[in-house]
Amino acid sequence: MTLWGSNNKDHDEQPNGDDTNMARSSEDRPTERDRLLPEQNNRRSDGYLDPDDPAVSPYNLFAVRAARGFTVLVLAISFIWWVLLFVSIFISPPGLHTRGSGFTDFAFTTLTTGLLLLSLLFFSAPSLAMRVCQSTIAVLLLVDLIIIVAVPRIRAEEGPPGIASVTWTTLMAGWCVFTDRLVAWGKKEEEERLTGRPETRRTLKQWLAVLAATIFLVIYIIITILITATLVLRSRDASLQPEGQRYSVDDGKYKVHLACIGDSPSSSNKNSSTPTATILLESAEMPLEYDLEHWAYAAWNNGTIDRYCYWDRPGYAWSDNAPSPHSAGMSADNLADALAQAGEQGPFILVSAGYGSIVSRIFSSRNYKKVSGIMLIDPLPESHLSQIGSPTRGFLLWAYGIISPLGIRRILGALFAGRTREDRVYGVDADQTGKLLKAKLQENLVAQSLTKSEISTSRSIQTPDTPLVVVSSGIETGRSEDWGRGQKEATGITENLVSWDVVNKAPHFVWETLAGRTVMEKRLGQLVKAAAKMPTLHVGES
Repeated sequence: MTLWGSNNKDHDEQPNGDDTNMARSSEDRPTERDRLLPEQNNRRSDGYLDPDDPAVSPYNLFAVRAARGFTVLVLAISFIWWVLLFVSIFISPPGLHTRGSGFTDFAFTTLTTGLLLLSLLFFSAPSLAMRVCQSTIAVLLLVDLIIIVAVPRIRAEEGPPGIASVTWTTLMAGWCVFTDRLVAWGKKEEEERLTGRPETRRTLKQWLAVLAATIFLVIYIIITILITATLVLRSRDASLQPEGQRYSVDDGKYKVHLACIGDSPSSSNKNSSTPTATILLESAEMPLEYDLEHWAYAAWNNGTIDRYCYWDRPGYAWSDNAPSPHSAGMSADNLADALAQAGEQGPFILVSAGYGSIVSRIFSSRNYKKVSGIMLIDPLPESHLSQIGSPTRGFLLWAYGIISPLGIRRILGALFAGRTREDRVYGVDADQTGKLLKAKLQENLVAQSLTKSEISTSRSIQTPDTPLVVVSSGIETGRSEDWGRGQKEATGITENLVSWDVVNKAPHFVWETLAGRTVMEKRLGQLVKAAAKMPTLHVGES
């Protein structure tokens, strides 16, 4: 009995097993400050860990791990936005079309992706140099945001996608500064807790990481400075006002510029049953104000013509970029829309050069009752649409467009070559702007598909009795048999050829030589007289 009682007593004195396990599990439950690695013989005599111990890491803190996870999340969001903007350069999804080039918002998003990726690569190696560089970038981006929002023209060109991109980039630059500071704080906290003091030395690997991150960030600073300087130039250029007006086309998606010089036919020919034709100019491969308009103005001053109108295709000079894809036929429709809004009813004599001749021919076929004459100046042969649409040319245009927000040549031209607003908007530096590069890229993308089909159709419906003048470059026809053959084919667009001249020593832009300008003005005068004899044309007839 005593033995049984003793055993029972001993049993009664033992604590309940479940209670013991619960108490032990409560006491042993890990926290974020517990070691992540098993105990090893790496503690110093004072009980602290060696500074090189892997357990000494800012990742021990939940706040640091959460910041890294959030950085991965925003990097994924930025990459998705980057892909959408990349696609919109070639095919504009609904809501992502910008009236500007579409390269600026893409540049900001690329910068965002680079900053976040760099932050992740060197996340556990914070440094003061990185925070200073990131803060500098954030301030510059804030300036960019202010410029885009404050200047009405730039704000309209960049639109919601551009404003959203620069805002997101500014926020992410600030986030990178915050995370670097957070990791630096977490690193110090863990070093004090586990080693007894904050670590001031760095290993060679850590110094190399800091150096690499700083070099990349300095490059990002230079890129941001160039983008900011380009935006400053764009704000300066936005103050240059064009002749004429800008008209909304394609259901108000973008605007094109149209201007007319001289008295309207209704006011200058009240007593004439036959209205005087208006010369309608179409540019070649550069904005028309840079070249052909000067010649037309001289012809108007000389009395050769009574009136002329000119416009800018989408992406040229003062006209906005159109959504992608955009063909020559779409440009012709834009021109017809703008003329209707301006109250210009014709009749028109179309004067065009280079690639613009493709647009004019399509316009003529679609509006043949309003066209009383056609003058082609070294027109682009249809066979050369394959060169306009070549993949190599398209890639180069895209590459130049991608770097166009940096504006290196525009900045150097403004600082050292005395380039003016006029030079950048429609002059010698116009081909460095993202808008014109985007327009040429659009021409490239559809040259062998939509545009080729449109120009082929225009041959079938072009009225055969329309007076036609062709003036060709002697240099280009002598250089290429295919080009010369294309000039001869152009003389057969209609059956009423007034004249065909090949101007010796004249370049593709024939009007750049005195002989070219003289021949062009003489033939235009003959075309005006021939057009006046067209009996079936009436103002307003459609």
